[in-house]
Amino acid sequence: MAFSFSFIIPVYNRPDEVKELLGSFEKQEYKGDYEILIVEDGSTVPSEEIVKSFKNLPVRYFFKENSGPGPSRNYGMEQAAGDYFIILDSDCILPPTYIHAVKGELDSAPVDFFGGPDAAHEDFSSLQKAINYSMTAMLTTGGIRGKKKAAGKFQPRSFNMGISKQAFLASGGFGKIHPGEDPDLTLRLWKMGFKSRFIANAFVYHKRRISWKSFYGQVRKFGLVRPILNLWHPDSAKLTYWFPTVFIVGAAMSILLFLAGFALPFVILLLYLLILMIDASIKNRSIAIGITAVFATLVQFVGYGLGFAESMLAVRWFKKLPQEQFPHLFFD
Repeated sequence: MAFSFSFIIPVYNRPDEVKELLGSFEKQEYKGDYEILIVEDGSTVPSEEIVKSFKNLPVRYFFKENSGPGPSRNYGMEQAAGDYFIILDSDCILPPTYIHAVKGELDSAPVDFFGGPDAAHEDFSSLQKAINYSMTAMLTTGGIRGKKKAAGKFQPRSFNMGISKQAFLASGGFGKIHPGEDPDLTLRLWKMGFKSRFIANAFVYHKRRISWKSFYGQVRKFGLVRPILNLWHPDSAKLTYWFPTVFIVGAAMSILLFLAGFALPFVILLLYLLILMIDASIKNRSIAIGITAVFATLVQFVGYGLGFAESMLAVRWFKKLPQEQFPHLFFD
């Protein structure tokens, strides 16, 4: 069975990223039926000239008023001609085998929507590699962004996500919350009876345009969003979402107990961080990246944990309306 693919790529003021991503399309081993739609989301630094320079690619360019990533992806899918829409972030790079991996999976067993993991390219900076570790490792997130055990109930992330035309039309696509628009769509699709799958070989190199400040802001937003999603989708709530908040409280208590002369909890905390450092060092073949990954994990836990606690207090306990309490998480 043959499938045609439409790649949907929203972009905002990132022509250099578009150039690198389109360059990775030129290196694809797959030469079959697909198209690329670049959706410029009201950028002041457009990428149109970059797109025009890739004359050998089946790429189309659209410019629209700024509305955020979710509506921009929906706009692209409305213009697309493929049977499957594959959504990528502009800060991703495709390995040469990407389309082959997706097509092989769908040829053998079609599915309504799917996602793949992200990886750190060898050319990425030490900070990018450390943050990639903290966001994907089993020891930090439990591997929820890409573990095979979740293959039948996998929640794709919109930096690397595919959805059938049928599922998109039935669901209406992404909502206006950001971040959180991808798990929201997944949960709505599941309720409608659509099935998801994890495709392990369909990975992307996710650059994560990031600094320590922007990383903290990103993970804090993830924490803020989760109680809102749990409010909208009560069946999705899990105790594991509390882990970063519990970690913060536990770490603070272990330090206080250490100062009071009871060292065991603090030793356990240090042992966990040491294991993290060793694991990250081995996976990245660098002790320096291992040390940086420990700091990245702490930033991730603190940002997410505090955001989660703040949102729980406001939305769940004090019954504040999410759009009024956290307007920066919603696009008009």
